[in-house]
Amino acid sequence: MADTIIDGKAVAARVRAAAALRARALRDAGIEPGLAVVLVGDDPASGAYVTMKERDCDEVGIRSFDTRLPSDTTQETLEGIIDAFNEDPAVHGILLQLPIPRHLDTESAIARISPEKDVDGFHPVSIGRMVRGLPAAHACTPEGVMELLRACDIDPAGKRAVVVGRSVLVGKPMALLLIEANATVTVCHSRTVDLPGVCREADILVAAIGRPGMIDETYVKPGAIVIDVGINRVGDRLVGDVAFDRVAPIASAITPVPGGVGPMTRAILMANTVAAAEAAVESK
Repeated sequence: MADTIIDGKAVAARVRAAAALRARALRDAGIEPGLAVVLVGDDPASGAYVTMKERDCDEVGIRSFDTRLPSDTTQETLEGIIDAFNEDPAVHGILLQLPIPRHLDTESAIARISPEKDVDGFHPVSIGRMVRGLPAAHACTPEGVMELLRACDIDPAGKRAVVVGRSVLVGKPMALLLIEANATVTVCHSRTVDLPGVCREADILVAAIGRPGMIDETYVKPGAIVIDVGINRVGDRLVGDVAFDRVAPIASAITPVPGGVGPMTRAILMANTVAAAEAAVESK
């Protein structure tokens, strides 16, 4: 079994506690951090996420402004709501819960969010600043992975990192953050030749492919650090992209599913919202 089972719940609790201290300092100065979440449609997973986010806001001391819209919402209505939150000084962060119904233009809606209030790290300005190594809100899940590595005193510098998955939500920003941390990074995808062989070169292997149990022991170098970003429902269970029982015996550290990366996504959202409120105060 791996020397370290990385406890995302414990690390997320520390991140929330630190954000709560910063939020308290803001409230003492007369500023209450505010987060608006816009949910379109009735996707059960998205609804559950928003409910858990509301609990996190209560714990940290962030005021929650949530709007739940029917699945037949128009682009004009959606962007009008985003515009209203952009103009509201009580709202410091805006999160558009993805995915949204297919008839809506996701990219247009994300771009409508003020970059200063983009706490999800998906706005083109945020991504552009990250590419250039400038301060910006980082996408919550990839930043959560980086926080897990820091919590375990794992320094990516000089290490070979392989990211399996090239999505805009996880794979691409994950690669950028690892590069910024001085890792040598390979991004793999469905057309990668000899995917298991490439993965076996990794000192840090990040699985974000969305296929349950795809990454087994044939993909992992002994002693590698394995980060499982996948959350897949199989029957009544949540499982990752990594076959945990087969990989854990040869990895030096591994994240479980559930309880690994998942809790970190919401914790980083809280930290990003508090940071946006702090930046708003500083800009006055």
